[in-house]
Amino acid sequence: MPFFSSTFDEKLQFMRFLITGATGMIGSKLVQQCNELGIDVNYLTTSKNKISKSANYKGFYWNPQHKDIDKACFDEVDAIINLVGANVAQRWTPKYKKEIIESRTKSTTLLVNTLQQINHQVGYVVSASAIGIYKSSLTKLHAEDEDEQFLNSEYIGHVVKEWESAVDKFSKLAIPVAKLRIGLVLSEKGGALERIMQPIQYYVGAPLGEGNQWQSWIHVDDLVNMFIYAVENQLTGVFNAVAPNPVNNKELTQSIAEKVNKPLYLPNVPSFALKLALGEMATIVLASQLVSAKKILSEGFNFKYTYLKNALQDLI
Repeated sequence: MPFFSSTFDEKLQFMRFLITGATGMIGSKLVQQCNELGIDVNYLTTSKNKISKSANYKGFYWNPQHKDIDKACFDEVDAIINLVGANVAQRWTPKYKKEIIESRTKSTTLLVNTLQQINHQVGYVVSASAIGIYKSSLTKLHAEDEDEQFLNSEYIGHVVKEWESAVDKFSKLAIPVAKLRIGLVLSEKGGALERIMQPIQYYVGAPLGEGNQWQSWIHVDDLVNMFIYAVENQLTGVFNAVAPNPVNNKELTQSIAEKVNKPLYLPNVPSFALKLALGEMATIVLASQLVSAKKILSEGFNFKYTYLKNALQDLI
């Protein structure tokens, strides 16, 4: 069943997108969506084995570390959707922390620098970003125009700031840019939902830390639609890509357990245990981020899944 909104304009059928990160969890869904809407796709990959060629789906090789890119990837491209970035849900060794940042900044810089050197018709860019830029708080509702005092000064906040700064360089080419600060993405395959659900199914699931930390989530289908909506409507600036009704970690865990009909026997996983097991990466699961969807709603975007119950009903 197609998951896209019937409100998308038919003009999208005459467009070609260049997608980075096209084989990831979000990217693969986005490619599927584009196929259903009749949008042609070029994609970049660091694996030559993943390159395929057809009229509406063409792969091109790149290696941002070595500043290597097949410039033909920009042929007939109207818009770039930038999703590339190393997974932050792996242990943060010093080496991997460097990879997390450089996978985002070097790839984006390579796109910008290449466009400066060639004739192209790229007229729009929308890039992934993350709500990790906001400071952890149990009470503060974060909007896109936060003062510096409400931004995260820890490592993950630094990552997002560097990422967005790299994306802003597209503006120097007179190309309009939007950045979607993505929350906890719920998908039927991969991502947060799978990681939370697995221990629950083996009767060892439990809320994390105090369990009261806010988790601003989004259904992967709504996220994909938001990227395409941004292109269609030429949105510019920063937008929080989260559903309108966030939940706390305890409610999220309990809702998933109820959906798979498994009890939660164990007490909450203590924060110190998570820090011992995950190191600095524990900040991802212990941070509380209450994030507003008001701005994207004001642009006319309609969520299909506004409540967690509906999202889990679809995904599980």
